[in-house]
Amino acid sequence: MNQPTQLPACCPALQSHWPLPQALPGAVLISGTFDPTQLAEGDFQRCLIDPPASIQRSVAKRQTEYLAGRLCAREAMLRLDGRVHVPLIGEDRAPVWPEDLCGAITHSTGWAAAIVANTLQWRSLGMDTENLLTHERAARLAAEILTTDELERMAVAPEDQVAQCVTLTFSLKESLFKALYPLVLKRFYFHDAELLEWSDEGAARLRLKIDLSPEWHTGKTLEAQFSMQHGQVLSLISIPATL
Repeated sequence: MNQPTQLPACCPALQSHWPLPQALPGAVLISGTFDPTQLAEGDFQRCLIDPPASIQRSVAKRQTEYLAGRLCAREAMLRLDGRVHVPLIGEDRAPVWPEDLCGAITHSTGWAAAIVANTLQWRSLGMDTENLLTHERAARLAAEILTTDELERMAVAPEDQVAQCVTLTFSLKESLFKALYPLVLKRFYFHDAELLEWSDEGAARLRLKIDLSPEWHTGKTLEAQFSMQHGQVLSLISIPATL
């Protein structure tokens, strides 16, 4: 596959950086801003990215999210080991990575990112970004996202932390799903895991409340990290190749 020489106006620049607290050895993270109003006819073809039929039928916002995410993923793989590859979308709607790589793609309003690593170092990666919820929306969604124990802890937390707590829990559980689903091939939901603790430094710990496999069972804990910038939460769960 050839590499296009110019990015589209809807996603004009890509950045290699590490916006999270703890560096992940061997991983590459690429992000970029995007603007659906700048999506032009033929952008997918000029970027040498073949959109699936579901994306071709979608609105400009969804098309631009997909294009920006795939541009980030291709650039991340190029910087990781020099290959030029665009992950397809699987029947389960997750990106299909080369067998020797793991990765994740995420996007929120106007921003997309992808992370990739070799499976010799990392078995699986889950990354998610979310816009910070308003206090009112967080209060409405809390029962759908938080377990009973999480709700009890939130009830005694300062009121001005409710939106942050619900948004962070949502994002971390999305990252958890992205990290574990490729390993267990079973769907699970918000109440099947709980956020045990998180720190101002961007560290967090989650615990499974469901048996997904002999390895990933009820009570299993996983470490995570996150950052909060510009009204958005970015979270990451990384599972080493050897535990």
